[in-house]
Amino acid sequence: MLRETIRNGLPGVPMLVLGIIALIATGLGIYQMVLIESAAGIVVGGVLITVEAFLMAGLFMVAPNEGKVLQLFGDYRGTAREPGLRWASPFYTKKSISLRVRNFETGKLKVNDSRGNPVEIAAIVVWKVVDTAEAAFQVDDYENYVHVQSEAALRNMATGYPYDAHEEGEVALASHTAEISKRICEETQARLEKAGVQIIEARISHLAYAAEIASAMLRRQQATAVVAARQKIVEGAVGMVEQALELLAERNVLALDEERKAAMVSNLLVVLCAETEAQPVVNTGSLYT
Repeated sequence: MLRETIRNGLPGVPMLVLGIIALIATGLGIYQMVLIESAAGIVVGGVLITVEAFLMAGLFMVAPNEGKVLQLFGDYRGTAREPGLRWASPFYTKKSISLRVRNFETGKLKVNDSRGNPVEIAAIVVWKVVDTAEAAFQVDDYENYVHVQSEAALRNMATGYPYDAHEEGEVALASHTAEISKRICEETQARLEKAGVQIIEARISHLAYAAEIASAMLRRQQATAVVAARQKIVEGAVGMVEQALELLAERNVLALDEERKAAMVSNLLVVLCAETEAQPVVNTGSLYT
């Protein structure tokens, strides 16, 4: 497997200065040959200028967070990473690859979660190239490869989790952001290892039920919320009734038989759990009539 090797070449500034001096000196020599009408000297000077200009073509720039992949007749010879003006053999071809951190957002993918519910999901992926040789030679177009494989990893990950958690400790897409982001990173990194790319961060940017079931799922969520709220109300009402009976018995305020206790509990629960205000009833008789 092809791996990156560092080949920064020679410092470019000294080579540039030497090249300029050589060109000036050769130009002056040709001028002298013209003055003395030496055809051989003029030819030699022309050849020297051509060679010197060719050598000057070996100068190239390396920007910060950039790599220059060097090839000689198709053979990989190394990557220049040191920023600044550099010099390498003019026969080398030099391909620039950015080492900067980049990010993109996947399209909104329609997939089925682990329960078979169709959901729409998208993610933001932050990545950078860490091995220029693999990025240049292991895949055809590493940027397109990152996009396609990231979407494939996101689709595969989404099928393994439910949209909502319905059991204690269950990991879900909507509620466990940290776990899901970590899983996306792992899935994507495993697919991009051969392209010399490192995934820095990946997180969900869009998550929703598909349009055809969105309304039904909304009603289910609302029903779940109502049931949970009613459960809390009932638990609180039962506690209040229990406390009321205990206080009545403790302070000897009123002695009730089991039948009247049941009636009192029923009335209190109706008052405490009802969604509308209780309507008072004036009892003009006794407690039992």
